[in-house]
Amino acid sequence: MKDALLKRIETRDYTIGIVGLGYVGLPLLAAFYKQGFRVIGFDIDEQKMEAFRTGTSYIKHFPAEEMQELSRSERVRATKDFALVREADAVILCVPTPLTKHREPDMSYIVNTSHAIAPHLRAGQIIILESTTYPGTTDEIIRPICEKASGLKSGEGLYFAFSPEREDPGNPNYGTATIPKVIGGDGADALEIAEKLYSAAIVRTVSVSNPKTAEAVKLLENIFRSVNIALVNELKLVFHEMGIDIHEVIEAAKTKPFGFMPFYPGPGLGGHCIPIDPFYLTWKAREFGLNTRFIELAGEVNTAMPQFVLRRTIEALNDKKKCMNGSKILCVGLAYKPDVDDMRESPTFAVMDLLQNEKAIVDFYDPYIPTITPTREHAAYTGKRSVEWREDVISSYDAAVIVTNHKAVNYAELLQWCDTVIDTRNALAAFASSAKPAQIWKA
Repeated sequence: MKDALLKRIETRDYTIGIVGLGYVGLPLLAAFYKQGFRVIGFDIDEQKMEAFRTGTSYIKHFPAEEMQELSRSERVRATKDFALVREADAVILCVPTPLTKHREPDMSYIVNTSHAIAPHLRAGQIIILESTTYPGTTDEIIRPICEKASGLKSGEGLYFAFSPEREDPGNPNYGTATIPKVIGGDGADALEIAEKLYSAAIVRTVSVSNPKTAEAVKLLENIFRSVNIALVNELKLVFHEMGIDIHEVIEAAKTKPFGFMPFYPGPGLGGHCIPIDPFYLTWKAREFGLNTRFIELAGEVNTAMPQFVLRRTIEALNDKKKCMNGSKILCVGLAYKPDVDDMRESPTFAVMDLLQNEKAIVDFYDPYIPTITPTREHAAYTGKRSVEWREDVISSYDAAVIVTNHKAVNYAELLQWCDTVIDTRNALAAFASSAKPAQIWKA
């Protein structure tokens, strides 16, 4: 069976099902489509199904012309009907893995998706999870559910693998097809099939011994970033009290050609990966009686950063003899990072919450997010609209807080129109010499 499947991948007589058509699933579907495969996209979001029907891109960095081509192609289908899983030879799961309110893994998306596909599985299929999760998820959750419902066993009809997504939305240098793919298969045959499949669309594959190891790889990548960002965030607080600019320190330090890698401070962590994924390992480590002190400390430091932004905003207003209560504050940037329209876990929400708790009147401006759509954690903001970028609008605010440093924002105009700007991203470094006294406050 394995050899026949490998041959079908090689000849492109092979159908790939992608479950979850978000920031990971949609680009992955497009990457396989470009290499001649038949693809089926599964998602329960009716808006995404409508986007496929009309050829409308719903992700900023995903080209509109590509979406139109996908919607017209006979090799592409998008559906909410999981019965069509039977027609897919590979089923790749790209579903959310958030945290609960107690900061424990919310496995409901993986569990529910596994139950949704399991009754429709057949011999010869490979099921691959790409969602970031704790080591053991493929073996302990997905495989048992699929084996029980299908009556097939891993390596004896079904194949299982894990290959962590490594998307970096908006990155101009790396996309789905140009980022090496780590793969861990449940057995040699599963690994060979998964390698053959991904090699057809991805620049390079990196094999590890099993799914559990592949699951650990993605956690290491994100924990590494979380801990180092926490380090520079903590140093920012220390250096601020010493009258030292952390950004100047970093720029000088990164001239060392070895032994140093620059990380940059900010108002807190955002996105689906860094604020969430490390705690999947923290939770799993408890099963083995272990504490992950670095991970937990980094989380504490990073989640406390919005408080520093609040303090600096209060200080800036006080300097102008204004109080926070009743002041109008504009948060510039809602996306979790520059030049994308992704607001998942954005620190802007935390900053807005803190400002409102101090009785400020808070709005936001983001050139890529005209309206706040429903989120898991910040439902109260649903429907809130970005203000217009006009002098009469921006100048009406007592202070502006730059939370996300989009390149599309005209910072020269911001400084012309607003006399108090709290800069959490060093976005105004080039304007420091021309700014008015006490106009720019670093946070």
